[in-house]
Amino acid sequence: MHRKKIYNPDSTEKTRDRKIFGGDPTGIFELNDIKYQWAYNLWEMMLNNTWFPKEVDMTRDVNDYKHLTDAEKSAYDKVLAQLIFMDSLQTNNIIDNMNPFITSPEINLVLVRQSFEEALHSQSYAVMVDTISTNTSEIYELWRRDMKLKSKNDAIAKVYEELAKNPTDTNIVKAMFANQILEGIYFYSGFTYLYTLARSGKMLGSAQMIRFIQRDEVTHLLLFQNMINVTRRERPDIFTKEFTDEIYQMFRDAVELESMWGRYITQGQILGLTDDIISQYIQYLADERLKAVGFNKLYNVDHPIKWVDNFSKFNEQKTNFFEGNVTNYSKGSLNMDDF
Repeated sequence: MHRKKIYNPDSTEKTRDRKIFGGDPTGIFELNDIKYQWAYNLWEMMLNNTWFPKEVDMTRDVNDYKHLTDAEKSAYDKVLAQLIFMDSLQTNNIIDNMNPFITSPEINLVLVRQSFEEALHSQSYAVMVDTISTNTSEIYELWRRDMKLKSKNDAIAKVYEELAKNPTDTNIVKAMFANQILEGIYFYSGFTYLYTLARSGKMLGSAQMIRFIQRDEVTHLLLFQNMINVTRRERPDIFTKEFTDEIYQMFRDAVELESMWGRYITQGQILGLTDDIISQYIQYLADERLKAVGFNKLYNVDHPIKWVDNFSKFNEQKTNFFEGNVTNYSKGSLNMDDF
């Protein structure tokens, strides 16, 4: 698989022949003539969702953090360090590692926007770290000292590194699934720990920031789920039994990795998050992601913490859920039927 040309005047590719990867685009963004309408819908949604981290009032979090238990502080710091890594990874991975091989202009558009949003999330975490920490390097350098965090980071990055070393059709589709897992399991799980604190009335500014971030992640998740579903239709030759088995194993490994991480950071001391609840929630997320791309569920479990959905909702909300300064969470409404 070859990187696309940024300017390709010799291309004779018609819109109907456009491909997510392996195509021959001109390099011209003719957005009045597109093949994948769902991608353009996502682009407009992302524009409507534009926000900035400094809009979020973090004032109360300064005092709240001082009064967290040692277990709560440890979980908060570790979750934040993990989120910092994942958004840092995605900012570079999307632009440098995936987009060069994506040959649909309308999807290129969305990937560029996603990379911007991942960078924006990095700024959000900087605001959170600066708010609660007297020594910012403690959190930013945590991955160097905490070998469980370092090990998890290494595991997450592995699929992307395989694509960089060996850019094949199979590896780019694996990277799509890896993105689905990252956006739809790892991020969602990390957000849950911060919502749990907010449910107890603690760190409300942090939870507010995460709601904005999660709204972005919803569109990122939809992007990769649609890319996978289109690829299944257009390139069924890739989805052999062997390949499908590898994908299922990716999900099993992700569930095991995230469950172990969840048990490690909570140590059974975060109210409302037992080891069993953590594992079941992650299994539930995995099943939802598999179902969204036409795969069979692996675990068939119920959602064990439905209350968390109330903390992440933003559709139709006209006022600030946490009574802070930001008053509009509905700049963009998300209609799942569009995708």
